[in-house]
Amino acid sequence: MSVAPPKAAGGDSPRLVWREAQARQGEVLLIRVEGVRRAEAARGTFSGRPLRFFPLPAGAAAVVGIDLAASPGARPFAVIVTTGAGAPVRLEGRVKVRRRDFGIERLTLPRDKVELGPETLRRVRREAARLEAAMAKVTPEPLWQGAFVLPVSSAQPPARFGFRRVINVAARSPHTGADIKAPTGTVVRAANAGRVTLVDEQFFAGKLVVLDHGLGVHTMYFHLARQRVRRGQHLRKGEPLGTVGSTGRATGAHLHFGVQVDGARVDPLSLLGLELGS
Repeated sequence: MSVAPPKAAGGDSPRLVWREAQARQGEVLLIRVEGVRRAEAARGTFSGRPLRFFPLPAGAAAVVGIDLAASPGARPFAVIVTTGAGAPVRLEGRVKVRRRDFGIERLTLPRDKVELGPETLRRVRREAARLEAAMAKVTPEPLWQGAFVLPVSSAQPPARFGFRRVINVAARSPHTGADIKAPTGTVVRAANAGRVTLVDEQFFAGKLVVLDHGLGVHTMYFHLARQRVRRGQHLRKGEPLGTVGSTGRATGAHLHFGVQVDGARVDPLSLLGLELGS
């Protein structure tokens, strides 16, 4: 989809450019604006939430995450472009969010890993608060370097994102990451450049690392055998941050690779294919 308003001063014509005007639950998309000389010249909202633009060779773009539990339907967005002369240009559109069939996975686990006592529940709540806090702050500029990549080399494709787990016949929350099977000790690398915001060991996630990539984009690495980084450390894309393990509530050695965009739980594989500049 392409929307072009009247030509702006200076010969540029700001316009929205889309591959598709729709997205499924749990997917990531870009709102791109061409004919913009500086990313700061564009601002806007998507479904009431602020858009954070970064520079691209042909203009600017903002990353948008559609939460896996988002209701299907149209989502409005609006972008205001300051051209440097005359009134700002307003661009508007709608993105259709489609339903996605995530499927079901059935697991059998020890009762002490499923039926949590009061003390364990208190621990889980404290850990969830730490994880949420690690992803709450938004770095106002992109820290990433080009496209995101898978953090682990594996002969098997990542397990499906978003499926709802049934553990010991009881329905549980949907799976919010991509599970990548690999032998214990396999090196886990940063999916892109970023800053370490959390190094922790939790009941469910085991040993974990969270990276802030800027503009509300965070990646998570769960069930690690070892963590090789410290909080506040800046990592380059591909730099080691730990090794694959089975810590926490895990049925075997693997990496749980998660992504959030402004709090939206999204499919990591959807992020990998985006053009995010140099």
